[in-house]
Amino acid sequence: MKIVVTGSIAYDYLMSFPGKFTEHFLPEHMHRVSLSFLVDTMDKRRGGCAPNIAYTLALLGERPLLMATAGEDFGEYRQWLDAAGIDTSQTKQIPGKFCASFFCSTDTENNQIASFYTGAMADAGQLSFRAVKDCGLAIISPNDPGAMVQYAEECRTLGIPFIFDPGQQCARMSGDELRDGVTGATIVIVNDYELELLRQKTGLDEPGILAVAKTLIVTKGENGSSIITGSGQVDVPAVAPTAIVDPTGVGDAFRGGLMRGISLSLSYEVSARMGSVAATYALEHMGGLSHAYTWDEFKKRYEKHFGTLTVPV
Repeated sequence: MKIVVTGSIAYDYLMSFPGKFTEHFLPEHMHRVSLSFLVDTMDKRRGGCAPNIAYTLALLGERPLLMATAGEDFGEYRQWLDAAGIDTSQTKQIPGKFCASFFCSTDTENNQIASFYTGAMADAGQLSFRAVKDCGLAIISPNDPGAMVQYAEECRTLGIPFIFDPGQQCARMSGDELRDGVTGATIVIVNDYELELLRQKTGLDEPGILAVAKTLIVTKGENGSSIITGSGQVDVPAVAPTAIVDPTGVGDAFRGGLMRGISLSLSYEVSARMGSVAATYALEHMGGLSHAYTWDEFKKRYEKHFGTLTVPV
């Protein structure tokens, strides 16, 4: 099965604020907010939703195809991804533009305030699933909104099973765009906050989403995740980290672990457990691409928390 990962390619500028954002928001002045947070540290890291997801897949033995647009500053990043076991042959560099940039501040409670500059990501609509052969599973992760809608339409037309993962673009996309993305998805995956945005913008509650998509997976941070289908709900716990370093890319790692389980023909419950283990590795490191592990190390950690992991031969 060839797995295709679409989404943003970005450089992350990760900053830490030594306090709580919520202490500085005044409810009586929410109509006019003017705040500046003095941060203690800043790290520049390779990032973007698509490489983060693809990297976890590669760590777990896949060779995912990265279908995305990048800027002129992507050269060294491409070499790094190729060395990590990710196929970048469908990643296009856009002349005259830089990679997208993610500016994110995290407080002591792991709350985040972020801004995202689109850069070359705005050209993602130039790419097409029609140029990909033998795709067995795709994920449409946060990207240019028009491209996300286009990719969903192409997957439906070509009969490609796809995961619709609107993520941060729930705030940017219209209700019609989100509805188009959800429709026909094999899995819709959002966190609990994004689920509420999706409901408000589309008018689709959980039964409504399941009327147009097969499965809904809701991630809930330290409370794990829930797999919701027409036949019921299964809850999967998170895996406790040895240390909490940075939440950036944790959700992407979960998605990579989930997709690897699906590619191995494991149940959604077992696949989500793999996602929980993968997410914790990311949480224990700065950025979404600075951790590493072998399959044996991953399997041992999985079995410590969830019991025997049997992979079909």
